[in-house]
Amino acid sequence: MPHDSNMTDAPIVHAKGIVRRDAARGQTLLHAASLDIRAGERIAITGPSGSGKSVFMRALALLDPLDSGEVQWRGKRIARATIPRYRRHVAYIRQRPALLDGTVEDNLRYPYTLQAYRDVHFERDEAAALASQAGRASDFLDRFASDLSGGEAQIAALIRVLQLAPDVLLLDEPTASLDPESALAIEQLVRAWFDAAPHARAWLWVSHDPAQAARVSNRHLTMRAGVLDDTASGAAHDATEAPR
Repeated sequence: MPHDSNMTDAPIVHAKGIVRRDAARGQTLLHAASLDIRAGERIAITGPSGSGKSVFMRALALLDPLDSGEVQWRGKRIARATIPRYRRHVAYIRQRPALLDGTVEDNLRYPYTLQAYRDVHFERDEAAALASQAGRASDFLDRFASDLSGGEAQIAALIRVLQLAPDVLLLDEPTASLDPESALAIEQLVRAWFDAAPHARAWLWVSHDPAQAARVSNRHLTMRAGVLDDTASGAAHDATEAPR
């Protein structure tokens, strides 16, 4: 698989033979899957519904226990005590975000109350700049979460993560239930995050839309019946990627 010249040899995330099973039914949800995510990569995953894409993403985020295999961060095994730090750098964005009661700003301030982020502080101007990149007015942070549309809620959830400057985004169909305008706003916001440090960041984006997968990727994976396939041509996706 060819990679962009700005990518380093060492992966940011290395997954080796990770497996997930449904303990109750004894069914294998994810067959031994291996993947390297390197700085500069924009990876898309497509596949039928129920094929294991979300299972794989949650496994990479260490949100669910692995039945076998391991995930490494910059060449090192991740001890249980360091999982919160890992998730600070490798952020999982799900399809339907959970927002707290209160304003958008209240939601954006919440991560800074957690132990993993006690060394950083909320910056309203930076958060407002992110909202602007998604086409939202300056008063977006003052709106109540309960009044947001689905697209606006996803934008707020994404800003909540991006303000913390992660290295890798795991995007689990973040635009699946959104209108085209909101979907493009999400793509624009993620692209701006990537372009701020293209030699240091990467994303893994699950999409049900082949056209979107082509727009957002320079490498394409497929998932079927819990089996990850990394044989699609990255060069073909480079050729079809929308102009930046």
